[in-house]
Amino acid sequence: MNVGGRYMRFTMFALLYFAQGSILGYFTALNALYLLSHDLSMSQAGLFSAIALIPLILKIFLGILSDRISFLGLGHRKPYIIMGLLLQASMQIVFPFIHPAESFGWLVFVAFISLTGMALYDTCTDGLAVDITPERDRSHLQGIMVAGRALGIVLIAALVGVLSDLTNWTWVFMALAAMTLLPLPFVVAFRIPPHPPERSFEWQAFRVFQQKPIIAIAMLGLISSMITGGANQLVNPFLKENFGISYMTAGFYSAIFGIGMIGGGLTGGQLIRKIGYRRAVITAMAVSLVTVMALAQIVTPGMAWPLLFCFGLSYGYYETTFFATAMSRTHVRIAASMFAILMAFSNLGSAIGLAGGGRISDIIGYRWTFTIFAAMNLLVILLLPPLFGKRK
Repeated sequence: MNVGGRYMRFTMFALLYFAQGSILGYFTALNALYLLSHDLSMSQAGLFSAIALIPLILKIFLGILSDRISFLGLGHRKPYIIMGLLLQASMQIVFPFIHPAESFGWLVFVAFISLTGMALYDTCTDGLAVDITPERDRSHLQGIMVAGRALGIVLIAALVGVLSDLTNWTWVFMALAAMTLLPLPFVVAFRIPPHPPERSFEWQAFRVFQQKPIIAIAMLGLISSMITGGANQLVNPFLKENFGISYMTAGFYSAIFGIGMIGGGLTGGQLIRKIGYRRAVITAMAVSLVTVMALAQIVTPGMAWPLLFCFGLSYGYYETTFFATAMSRTHVRIAASMFAILMAFSNLGSAIGLAGGGRISDIIGYRWTFTIFAAMNLLVILLLPPLFGKRK
C-alpha cells in the first residue's frame, strides 16, 4: 500500500472515519438510552455527553503536537493515529464494567479518555488528508469520509439495538472496540512521505485566523453542529417517550438515519464540485431547517422512518459542506492544527447542542426543542457575506 494508490488512500481514510463514526454515533445518539436505562435523567445524559466531548474541542493542542513533532522519528501522523486507535479501543473495553448511577464520575472520565484517543487520531487523519490529497480530490474525499463515519453510525446503531435487547450492553462496547481497530492494519501498512520543507510548521501561519472568511468558517461549524448534534441526540429519547419504542427499534431508527447520512456524504462531495461552496452552504442550511423542523411533526412511529432518513441525508450533506469548505482554506504549514481549530468550533457546537438540547427538552419538551434547533439555521445567512463576499 502506498501514497500513490488513490483508492487505497480513500479506503484508509474511510475506515478511520468509520471508527470515529462508531464512537461518535454511540455517544451522541445512543449513550442517552444507556444512561436512561440506569435511571439517569436527560439533563445528566446531556451533561455526560458535553463533558465527554471536551477533547474534541481541545484537540488544537494535539494538532500542534502532530504538526511540530515527528514521534520518535516515525512521522508526524502515523504513530499518533495508531496510539489514538489503541486508546479508544481499550477504554471501550473498560466502559461496561463501571455502573453509571454508582460511579457516574468515573464513567465520564473513561469516556473522556476514550474520546481523547479519538481526538488524537482524528486530528492527525485530517492533517494527513490535507498533506497528501490533491485539491481536485478534496471535496470528494470529504464526502467519502463523512460516508465512512455514517457507516460506523449505521452499524453501531443496529448492533446496539440487537445486542442490548438480545444479550446485554457489554457486547455493545466490545463491538465498539472491535470496530475501532478495523483501520489499524491499513494505517500500519501505509507509507507516508516525509514533510517537505514548504510544509514545515510555522507559528506565523496562525495569522490566517485574523481573516474574516476563516472566522466565518469557524462560526459555520459551531452553528451547524449545534443544530445537527443537538437534534440527533433527542430523536431516540423523543420516540421512546412518545411511542414506547424498544432499544432494538431505536437502533434501527438510528441505522436509517445513518444510511441517509451516507447518501448525504457521497452525493454532497460531488454536488459541491458542481455548484460551488456558496450555493452548497445555502442549500445545506435550507435542507437542515426543513428536516429538523419535520422531526417535531412526527405523530406516529411510521412517520419517523422517512423523516429520519431525510434528516440523515441533510446531516451528511451539511457536514460534507462544512468539512470541504474548511479544508479548502486550510494552511498547509499548520494543516492538522488549523483543521483541528476549525473542527474544535464544530465540536464545541455539538457539546452546546447536546447539553442545551437535553436541558431545554426537560423544560419545554422535545417538539419545541426541535423547532428551536431548526430556526437556528437562519443564523447561517449572516455568515455568507464574510465567508464568500457580497454578491454582485
